[in-house]
Amino acid sequence: MSTPPFASGPEGPHALRPLLDTVLEALDTGARARGGPLPAGGPEAVAARTRAAVGDVLPDQGDPHALRTLVHAFAETAADPAHPLCAAHLHCPPLAVATAADLAASALNPSLDSWDQAPGASELERLLTATLAREIHGSGGPGKPDSLITTGGTEANQLALLLAREAHGGSVRLVYGTNAHHSLPRAAWLLGLPEPVAVPAPRGTLDPDALDQALTGLTGPLLVAATAGTTDAGYIDPLHDIAARCTTHGARLHVDAAYGGSLLFSDRHRNMLTGLDTADTVTLDLHKLGWQPVAAGLLAVRDAHDLAALRQHADYLNADDDTEAGLPDLLGRSLRTTRRPDVLKLAVTLKTLGRSGLGTLVDQVCAHARHFADLVDAHPGFELHAPPVISTVLFRPTDATDTTVAAVRRALLTDGRAVLGRARLDGWLWLKATLLNPATGPDDLAALLHLAAASRATLVEGHTSR
Repeated sequence: MSTPPFASGPEGPHALRPLLDTVLEALDTGARARGGPLPAGGPEAVAARTRAAVGDVLPDQGDPHALRTLVHAFAETAADPAHPLCAAHLHCPPLAVATAADLAASALNPSLDSWDQAPGASELERLLTATLAREIHGSGGPGKPDSLITTGGTEANQLALLLAREAHGGSVRLVYGTNAHHSLPRAAWLLGLPEPVAVPAPRGTLDPDALDQALTGLTGPLLVAATAGTTDAGYIDPLHDIAARCTTHGARLHVDAAYGGSLLFSDRHRNMLTGLDTADTVTLDLHKLGWQPVAAGLLAVRDAHDLAALRQHADYLNADDDTEAGLPDLLGRSLRTTRRPDVLKLAVTLKTLGRSGLGTLVDQVCAHARHFADLVDAHPGFELHAPPVISTVLFRPTDATDTTVAAVRRALLTDGRAVLGRARLDGWLWLKATLLNPATGPDDLAALLHLAAASRATLVEGHTSR
């Protein structure tokens, strides 16, 4: 066969245009075939449809219709985060402008491990990471803030523990709340750190007094991890008070703000993050409350000198004479070598919407959560866990067992008409609505609650499927 066209170069745009038309058509037909936010039928039925559509994934002879066939199947069997009834996880609908920028990044395919692979992208990344670092840490502290782009909150949290270990000469003990993300104790295990100390968070947030008591009984270098936006309920730890305890005990502070960090863009909600700027490191994840295609994480550091621990030398990428001649050294910007230019979609989004535009989107989803909580609270068939802090609402059918709550959720998933998550708090299992779509309307929220009620009504207590 003839040489296939490539995405960049002089012929790239001409080669992409008909393929983009094919993709858009297949996305549309696939979504219409799906009908709802999730494909119906459950795992076995979806797997069977996927196998039937794909056939032989590596045939002897290529299929010229493979793009249309597989994109259609991909869309038909997808969970659509843009659907107003898809509200299970911190899985946002990506902005069209960010998705378009992501396409451009894929077409040009820079790799941010050496300047000669990403000349402009490396400078764009420097500008954007410095800007977001100042947004988080300000510019009036003793050190110069900076940030790194990561694949998400998990990588950022791992980096935070690594930097803390190196800052303390090779060892540090993690102290974290039981409400923290699982990636934190996992990172301690991966890095060979001492056994972490878990501090109880009985009300869903890290208690400063319990933290103070734990720190009083510990010796050696310590890293306290607080959370701004828990995965289960969106709770925000009392950052200012926790920072004060860290200062008293000489402990380093990391804040996992993967979910809640975007509240900084909102004039109305940014005060919920008071104390965030005092943290040594902060995780931010803009493919959650930032409407970016995956992946779009960051780790911000209050003092850029901490990043020196990541410096590496590979003569073919950052030879000393090249660096001395002025070629930027990019290897110390990540634990990864090859890195795609996720910076482009972030920069396009920030410049297109500005702080006010992003803040408006944040305010909208927070308002949706408050409205949905009001609907739940007024419904005689449901119990509300608590008023939402960010955009997560926990609720459950009144007088239902945990088995029934789980069955209600699975019935909705199998039907494909609504997607709710689950969370275990206060000894009970709760349905979780994570509202990240600014375009969701009051009727959508009412429909979501109606479907949950209808699903509950079809189940007989004590005879629910497991």
